Amino acid sequence: MALQQRIRGRQAHTPGATFLTYTPNGKKLVTVGVDNFCRIFTTGSDDEPVTVDDCQENNTAIVAGNGFFIAGSEDGTVCKYSMEDNKLLDILVRTSLPVRDIALSPDGNWVAVASDELVVKVVNTKDTSQVQYLRDQNRSVKHVAFDNSGSHLAVSCTDGSIYMYSLSSEEPNMIKKVDGMIKSLDADAEASSKVLWHPDGRAFAAPTSTREIQIMSFSDWEYQRTFRTAHTADITAAAWSPNGALLATTSSDLTLCLWDAKTQKLLHKYDDMKATVLAMVWHPTENILSYTNNDGELFIHTDIVPTEHAPLLEKPLQPAPFFHDPSEGRNGVSAKPLTNGTNGTKHVLPERRPRRDGTPDSLDDILGPDGLSDDGMDDFVVDDDGAGYAPAINGHGKRTNGHLGALQGPAAKRGAYGSSSFRPQTHEAFQPGSTPWRGNRRYLCLNLVGFVWTVSQEQSHHTVTVEFYDREFHRDFHFTDPWKYDKACLNENGTLFSCQPQGETESTKSPAMIYYRPHETWTTRTDWRTELPKGESVTAIALSDSYVVVTTSANYVRVYTLFGIPYRVYRQKASPAVTCAAWRDYVLTIGNGPVGGDGMCQLLYTIENVKRDEVFQSEDIVALTPNSTLSSVFFSDEGDPYIYDSTGVLLTLLHWREKGQARWVPMLDTTLLSRLSSGNKEESYWPVAVASQKFHCIILKGQDKYPYFPRSILSEFDFHIPLSAPKDRKEKEKEAEAEAMDEDDADAEVKGETEQQRLEHALLLTSTLLSQLTSTLSATRPSASQSQSLRDLEASLDRTLLQLLQQECIAGEDRGMKALEIVSLMRDGNGKMMELARKVAQRYGRDVLSEKINELAERRAGGFDEDED
Repeated sequence: MALQQRIRGRQAHTPGATFLTYTPNGKKLVTVGVDNFCRIFTTGSDDEPVTVDDCQENNTAIVAGNGFFIAGSEDGTVCKYSMEDNKLLDILVRTSLPVRDIALSPDGNWVAVASDELVVKVVNTKDTSQVQYLRDQNRSVKHVAFDNSGSHLAVSCTDGSIYMYSLSSEEPNMIKKVDGMIKSLDADAEASSKVLWHPDGRAFAAPTSTREIQIMSFSDWEYQRTFRTAHTADITAAAWSPNGALLATTSSDLTLCLWDAKTQKLLHKYDDMKATVLAMVWHPTENILSYTNNDGELFIHTDIVPTEHAPLLEKPLQPAPFFHDPSEGRNGVSAKPLTNGTNGTKHVLPERRPRRDGTPDSLDDILGPDGLSDDGMDDFVVDDDGAGYAPAINGHGKRTNGHLGALQGPAAKRGAYGSSSFRPQTHEAFQPGSTPWRGNRRYLCLNLVGFVWTVSQEQSHHTVTVEFYDREFHRDFHFTDPWKYDKACLNENGTLFSCQPQGETESTKSPAMIYYRPHETWTTRTDWRTELPKGESVTAIALSDSYVVVTTSANYVRVYTLFGIPYRVYRQKASPAVTCAAWRDYVLTIGNGPVGGDGMCQLLYTIENVKRDEVFQSEDIVALTPNSTLSSVFFSDEGDPYIYDSTGVLLTLLHWREKGQARWVPMLDTTLLSRLSSGNKEESYWPVAVASQKFHCIILKGQDKYPYFPRSILSEFDFHIPLSAPKDRKEKEKEAEAEAMDEDDADAEVKGETEQQRLEHALLLTSTLLSQLTSTLSATRPSASQSQSLRDLEASLDRTLLQLLQQECIAGEDRGMKALEIVSLMRDGNGKMMELARKVAQRYGRDVLSEKINELAERRAGGFDEDED
């Protein structure tokens, strides 16, 4: 067969057990075997692989990041190697007995080590002193596998049980022991009992003793669909395709099978294996399956999926093969997203039509296992917008007269806004700094003080952990949470929590609650709880140095003092409420307002001083671009409001203390960062705070939308108001060539353009910061540091204008009018700057400009405006 002829077999190692792995970006493939070297193959290249010498012998497992790989061997050594210089970086851990398997967390920060010891060790790849120990299994461990979030680890034990651990807290805990799913195997057996996490993260699979692949849902631990492989010997390896649409299995019966994950049907069978395959991995993006066997051979099987089935690999992330989706309940009657959260990508499962009760009949065969016709034409005409394309059916199965149209013709010709089917899109409420659930944990709060996260413990309760960056000033704490808090705020004074109403029925449902816990007190106990009125839920909370702020589903804004005294209650005009923020005595609330041109409700904000009962801005518009959403809102360390939107732009509100004068000014467009100009990086940024005139955030790699565990480090970026697009690599190369030219004119032109852009940006940024600080000092008593900062900004502004003037003078006499305009922008209280500007003009022989500057200085000295005659 043509497909079989494209299998590329190589003798990678000495005959014996051989294993392999791809790097996450798919550029490299690494193999290990019984000899004392590793080999690195380049995807798509026929060149000889790179050989990494001085490795351990009898290697049993291999994992890799984009810049390193880790190998485990029978002598109990787990070593980390660099792919840049192919050298040993570190010995991560040693075990007293042979290593059987290793697994790397998705972020590459943790490696789990399974050995013939009873304990599984989870070691930090950057700091080997950080080790977690998993001790619940009674026998040695054969396999380990991280889930897609890195928050859970599946341990396949030789006793035939799967131990599921949560790694969300400092001390890992076992959350489930799954018995009867996998086969009891010897640690060195070729057969596999490894857990295969489905790419959508909601289910896992494992080979069974009956040589099948069984699916189990992770949320409710129920058995789902089964791949009845018909292998005649034990399964030795299996792997999901990157999008979860396909499953590959192989066995010691020397066959390799490809399965459709949705229908569990066999798509193709390869029965010409020369030896037992021990490891098998899909390429992250291409139609390639690579595998190694027990004879030291590597096979890179290109176009492994036949042409007629290749479109399955091109599909987006596919749902796990469930009998019923656990998030929908037993009936499976509503579509549910695979991932949840604001701005998150949603993969929606189709609604299933229930099968007819009783014995199967011909109608079931026509409809297929999911109640859908096999030809996929049952939804060819769908009246999804009420426009009348499909006939309506009444409760008696008869066609209604809806197809005849309305009695009043003109009404049917109204636009979208006049149509009864139009529904405006409201912005979902969100809590700044929190993330959606991923597995059984989530962050409730992330800021510069610390972070708060919660772990769900099998629906009975949660466990909450609060950690601080400055542990000399505050101590971390951890507590059991029976109320299941879903929102939190953290500052230097205390931590604020809130929970939603709980209960099965309205009569037994407990009300929503607010809980405040101060960090330090000079009395015995000052934390407090308060319940909201029945039927009212919390949409967002905020905590300042002076007040607790709560917005609710009834559109109330409730303000409490730090000791729980109700201080203000009023109804928010913009509804439904979206979020809120607070700083000292100031409260900012945001809600949905009138419908914009894109069909979405515009967001309206209000800023008030609670202590003085003074409103500064009332129901003004939050400036968002069409089809974008608000990602976060917070006050800076200086007390200025900031927002971050889904397009990656950070904006601040200028002149917000002056009624009717507030405006949103972009301070940073993260899509224009120079680090992205090469086009090779795919990353986004999770907003955390603005402090010291810098944007603090967490960098998210690839398609990630939220930070997850293990916690990522904070990064910071300087403000950079978007004025021009960043230069790509080709433009930079042209500039470099121009700078290397001998002609002085070409060199000066390139450098002058770059310097001009830098000065223009510095002028606009300094002017914005000066305006921001001036507004702040007009409302408060300035401190010594603030007064000095004001003087520094003023001096910096004039200095930048002088440098711009110099650039114009260098450019030529024809730039004189622009140069004079630059001089007119100077903030000159005593004539000093005018004198310096005149000297710059004289230095470059711009006599006419010097005379004009003299005239401008005289007019200012006489108290005349430049625009007056």
